[in-house]
Amino acid sequence: MGPGERRWRDERARLNASRGPLGETAGALYPDVPRVAGTDLLCREEWIPDVPIPLENVRLEWDARGIPPATADPCDGLPDGYRTYAEAMAALAPPRIFEDRPSYRLLAARPPSLRLGPARYFDGVNVGEAVAHELAAGVEGLPLRTRVGDPCDLARRTVLPAITTATVTTSGSYVLHWRDPAKVAHAGGLHQVMPVGLFQPLDDERPDLWACMVREYAEELLGMGEDYGEGFVQSEWPFHRALTSARERGRLRAHFLGLGVDPLTFALDLLTVVVIDDEAFEQFFGGLVAVNDEGEVSTAPFDGSVPQPMQPAGAAVLRLAWRHRAALGITPG
Repeated sequence: MGPGERRWRDERARLNASRGPLGETAGALYPDVPRVAGTDLLCREEWIPDVPIPLENVRLEWDARGIPPATADPCDGLPDGYRTYAEAMAALAPPRIFEDRPSYRLLAARPPSLRLGPARYFDGVNVGEAVAHELAAGVEGLPLRTRVGDPCDLARRTVLPAITTATVTTSGSYVLHWRDPAKVAHAGGLHQVMPVGLFQPLDDERPDLWACMVREYAEELLGMGEDYGEGFVQSEWPFHRALTSARERGRLRAHFLGLGVDPLTFALDLLTVVVIDDEAFEQFFGGLVAVNDEGEVSTAPFDGSVPQPMQPAGAAVLRLAWRHRAALGITPG
């Protein structure tokens, strides 16, 4: 390993060790950009609805011919011989899971409508982790961040939306995650709600928020693997059918609360909340794991507080859920 590679890996380690304070520094770079519910999560005013939107009322539009982004696959700050940030990560500092899977790109957002197109996972890594790395390395003038410009301009880069879900029981507790930096490529060392996952298709499925959320519940809360095998039909999967039936009967209720952008990495999160009856939570998630593939799992009281350090999207969805707790049917003890 050459000196440039060692320096880059040391800078990457510095980023992973300091994402909380670096996020605060990044947020201060955008004083005129609106925030979600008083958190560091950046947004546009029209991205946050006045009331929770039932998940079934969110309209997903498909556009396979999206305009190429203004900034893609920058080579800023990479060691010699590496073309993209993902390529350098894979060679020098790979997380446990790091695959260039098909993903969705968010092209436009005006809730309850979201317009999506095709993308790959590394499209987001190559810009988002590169701008965070640049800040951690103390690069003068932050030229890459400057080129990207407005973090809320969806045409400036390939924006891969994640689904951030606060899972809250009607009696007032929620599932909390600590993201292990040795296991994840994004937001290591920070707390987060659960489940959270990139909005990605399974095989050739059309965009479906609920289907993606169900898979994340199985993987993150119950420790199931991500390989569903050939011939898998999600609508016939017993876990999917059971959760969907509980939703149809009102034992759990899913709502969309808005979306926002992380100032450090430019990651965009669709903010959702699932409110679940205590008995249903015990039925489906009584086997909640203590450790999963991305970190440590626990429960916490839903009381308006936010653990620190916490990923901005997690803080935002907790604040929004607390703001709307009466409408959502949450009665904290």
